[in-house]
Amino acid sequence: MYEFKTFFKYVIPSVLSFALSGVYAIVDGYFVGNSMGDIGLSAVNMAYPIVAVIQALGTGIGMGGAIYYSISRAEKKEERAREFTAGALWVLLAASILLTVSIFLLNSQLLRLLGAEGDMLSYGEEYIAVIALGAALQVIGTGLVPFIRNHGGSFYAMFSMIAGFVANIILDYLFVWVWEMGVAGAAWATVIGQGITMLAALAYLLYQKQFTLMIPLSKIGGVAAAVIKIGIAPFGLAMTPNISLIIINRFSMAYGGEQAIATYACIAYIICIIYLVLQGVGDGSQPLISQYYGEKDFCSLKKMRKLAYGFALFLASVGCIVMCITRGSLGAVFGASNSVNLEIAKIIPIFLVSVPFVAVVRVTTASFYAMEKSAYSYILTFIEPLLMLVLMLILPPLFGGQVMIWWSTVFARILSAFLALVLKQRADQRELCA
Repeated sequence: MYEFKTFFKYVIPSVLSFALSGVYAIVDGYFVGNSMGDIGLSAVNMAYPIVAVIQALGTGIGMGGAIYYSISRAEKKEERAREFTAGALWVLLAASILLTVSIFLLNSQLLRLLGAEGDMLSYGEEYIAVIALGAALQVIGTGLVPFIRNHGGSFYAMFSMIAGFVANIILDYLFVWVWEMGVAGAAWATVIGQGITMLAALAYLLYQKQFTLMIPLSKIGGVAAAVIKIGIAPFGLAMTPNISLIIINRFSMAYGGEQAIATYACIAYIICIIYLVLQGVGDGSQPLISQYYGEKDFCSLKKMRKLAYGFALFLASVGCIVMCITRGSLGAVFGASNSVNLEIAKIIPIFLVSVPFVAVVRVTTASFYAMEKSAYSYILTFIEPLLMLVLMLILPPLFGGQVMIWWSTVFARILSAFLALVLKQRADQRELCA
């Protein structure tokens, strides 16, 4: 009973926090789509991978530092734990400056690389210019949340996300609908909402006396390298749906055109929330897995991971049922045209096939980087988009164009799940209890 209570104490707030981070994108799509129609919805969807990079980078850096923080505390190395807190904060600051400058200067080039053109490019540039200016708020805000969670403040981390989310909704309504600021208004709402989350997270760390930038210069290089090494996997995991989005958009432009892009935009908004919820299960159990790993309590670690698998599969099933029931009205929620809405209802069942397999991959990957198994976590993080790219190059020309774009994503996720189970069994044979 204690294990169940401890597990859900960490995981439930994490799941809700990740769900809210996905709803940020839906809110922008909802207000812009109902204000500007398919072109506005498609522009925000096309630009969203850039936003996702910002948020995923913060998550990856924060998670890398927080994992070492938890393991160091479990090993009774308090000074080392504080060094990883400080080192991660310095990396977050450096990443904020780099992203702000690079995205602002390369705005147009990045959108063209993602396949934007014409009005879609123009609206995308307007959206991303604002996002770039607030990149620091998003990077630091998302980067501090894992530290709060690993310090035992899972519920506070959730409430800080809720505060930013509520602000985003209110500001989207005002900026996009009332003051008709278009896609720029949606971007300002997102940036300000993330800023509120960042301020709430800073307040918690300062109150708990966990905020520190003090680290010897001789150690900052090694600490930063360790943080980045672990952080690559959670960064990639957060980016996987968006890397998939980029690949799907590029191939869909060739086979299905703007209607196919608008169709997947609506599907992606919803199904990515399910994927983030599943990542919330993995990342929510991370503090406990890292703690047991640091204490060398591998039996408790294995039990906690089994709980994570079971809960993730349960949430995957619930998500599939909800999407299946509501598939006929999802497009209308975002202001999509009737033709796009009909296509969405037809396509959604294809994507739902892969959801349970995504649950397996997300929990397995999170358990690997929680135990410093970077190589395994890298493989599972980046194999899915690679498989997807290969399958899309082969299947659509041979077996049916756009429909095989959709099925290629499903096959890639199924293959990734089987690989995850193989790697998990190999790790168990080496280290965990029978």
